Amino acid sequence: MKILSFQSAVAYGHVGNSAAIFALQRLGLEACPVDTVQFSNHPGYGAWRGGAHPAQALRDVVDGLEAAGLLEAFGAVLSGYLGLAETGDVVADAVRRLRGIHPAALYVCDPVMGDEGGGLYVAEGIPRVFAEVLAPLADIVTPNCFELGVLAGRPIGTTEDAIWAARRLMERGTKAVVATSLPAGDGMIGCLAVNAEGAWIVRTPRLRFPTPPNGGGDTLSALLLAHLIKGRDLPEALSMAVSSLYGVLEKTRAAGGRELALVAGQDEIAIPTRFFPPLPVKG
Repeated sequence: MKILSFQSAVAYGHVGNSAAIFALQRLGLEACPVDTVQFSNHPGYGAWRGGAHPAQALRDVVDGLEAAGLLEAFGAVLSGYLGLAETGDVVADAVRRLRGIHPAALYVCDPVMGDEGGGLYVAEGIPRVFAEVLAPLADIVTPNCFELGVLAGRPIGTTEDAIWAARRLMERGTKAVVATSLPAGDGMIGCLAVNAEGAWIVRTPRLRFPTPPNGGGDTLSALLLAHLIKGRDLPEALSMAVSSLYGVLEKTRAAGGRELALVAGQDEIAIPTRFFPPLPVKG
């Protein structure tokens, strides 16, 4: 099974497709990038160059795959940073086309919009596209807590808030929600999964960095999708994804860099050193 991944790309660093593709390939999956933007580096460095690819150019890529009879080789779609609001329509169209071929095709949507510290950092219209177009199509949406609040229309402060918000998204069509960066108390941070069968949280120690690395959410979404494709259920896939990301983050902190140590920590992607179990949560 091949995975079509609509995300950002950077020449330097590991975010978007520049993180997700490697993580998926390291787990033995064929991942094919459709880059929504091309930047020199993550804008968090302050100085950067590059820009968004026109939505029509991305549509042409999907059209080309279909015309060549190659789209049928794909069984999953992953999306992240869009760059332009109209790119969301291209992603939605690709998901619908793929499901026309394979009705059970998976779609994991990482609604990259912003974070608690900086608020929204995307173009006008993108939050609406995520909330009204992409999230209802998704098998799994993987927002951070801030993004979950934007999608649900209410800030998220507790696990109960996150479960409520996840259920709200599920009422609109989303099948499951994985919320990241959830405060878990006692120096811990949580990652919450909610579907029709229940809710689970995976807690890990909160790692501190002089400059936190970007790309953790992109990597987690890719790892989650990989483990679902490999046949794990949602709580097991969440546990494996979080455990691997934690190992990579430990390698990153030890290296003293601001970019994810994906290459140096690739063994953590394959087999994490520490395993953090999924714990059932009421709600």
